[in-house]
Amino acid sequence: MYHSVAVEKEDPYRLTVSPERFAEQVAWLHRRGRRGVSVRELMHARTLGRADGLVGLTFDDGYADFARYAVPILQAYGFTATAYVVADLLGQDNGWDAEGPRKKLLTVQEVTELAAAGWEIGSHGLGHQALPGLPAEALEVQARESRRLLEEVVGGPVTGFCYPYGAVDLAATLAVRDAGYDYACAIAHSSLTGRFALPRCYVGDRDGAWRLRAKQARHRLRDTVTDLRRKAGR
Repeated sequence: MYHSVAVEKEDPYRLTVSPERFAEQVAWLHRRGRRGVSVRELMHARTLGRADGLVGLTFDDGYADFARYAVPILQAYGFTATAYVVADLLGQDNGWDAEGPRKKLLTVQEVTELAAAGWEIGSHGLGHQALPGLPAEALEVQARESRRLLEEVVGGPVTGFCYPYGAVDLAATLAVRDAGYDYACAIAHSSLTGRFALPRCYVGDRDGAWRLRAKQARHRLRDTVTDLRRKAGR
């Protein structure tokens, strides 16, 4: 789970990875025989039993620096990724981050071009609003309307959703499922973990090789624990 790839003097939310560090992280995956892919490709490969060696790479919020910095580095290694964009805020900035630096978001044209070039574009809701606790009607609007708007932009299906702030509850997962998405990304492992609440591993600017190995091991352990609890009916 990435957010922004850029150079920032201030980063209170630890959402930014420098282009140099990002290049190191991508090279680390490549040396280990891994290939970064979109979550759409990863889910399809898992269905076919061909997901070995694949790593889903995600970029939340749809920052403009995804196209400027992340895409060229990923292309150099033959990697792909998914960008989750905020449908109502294309071309604006991250006004929801009160204490962080203002970051430009991808424009409509940039999203259109990325999709045409094969990058997966997913929904991150309408205005970066947390979904838990919203009335059923509001949940439906967040899920369905954001998908409709983005499908007009990309000229094709939008099948992935990512919960703003990683915040998710049962009602949110059902709204996303009923809106026709194929999967949805959360962050933490929980009782909801599954196709519509996929857990992800946060990656930051401090993450070098040994920290990435540790995070990979921890993520796998949590997957195992979640599977065991599910099988035990807990």
